[in-house]
Amino acid sequence: MGVGVAVGLSGFAFGVTSAGSGLTLMQTCALSLLVFTGASQFALVGALAAGGSPFTAAAGAFFLGVRNAFYGLRLSQVLALPRALRPFAAQWVIDETAAVTLAQPTRRSARIGFAVTGLSLYLLWNLTTLLGALGAEAIGDTDAWGLDAAGPAVFLALLAPMLRTGTERAVAGLAVLLGLGLLPVLPAGVPVLLAALAAPVVLWADGRRGGARAER
Repeated sequence: MGVGVAVGLSGFAFGVTSAGSGLTLMQTCALSLLVFTGASQFALVGALAAGGSPFTAAAGAFFLGVRNAFYGLRLSQVLALPRALRPFAAQWVIDETAAVTLAQPTRRSARIGFAVTGLSLYLLWNLTTLLGALGAEAIGDTDAWGLDAAGPAVFLALLAPMLRTGTERAVAGLAVLLGLGLLPVLPAGVPVLLAALAAPVVLWADGRRGGARAER
């Protein structure tokens, strides 16, 4: 419940940022209702606000959302839900629900953790998205309040503890360098797509080092 409430409140920042980037109230609320993955939503509206094309903005959001498919593969084994419930549960497969579920010792507690986190977060995220979009005009410039950084800050806070191995930290570091280095020279939304190349590059380098050690 604590995770759902804490993260759900950041939907306010998304609502304000989305409205500030030019999306209508209906478009903003539809993103939270149907997409419901904060990092992808912030990536989409951030790219649009920076002048990126809808295609690159959507592509960046899509690639960030792909990670949820991998969560789903693991959670399907842990939760073992009836087939009729799986399409509905899939809507709640995100960073927070995956983290809470996988931390539980039993299947029963995993199901409870998934359901409570998903429900509280979904309801609050959508409510605060609506309030943020409605209040965007009164708040004014979101950059001045720092609300545009709220989504990325939450995502980094969730990601940082997961970087346990040298390979994972190398992928993250190279992705940051690619993203920041390409930001001044490429259209908005494209750098985040190219930053995804960090993973295969680091894995290829690790494979080369492993092969060299084996030959010795």
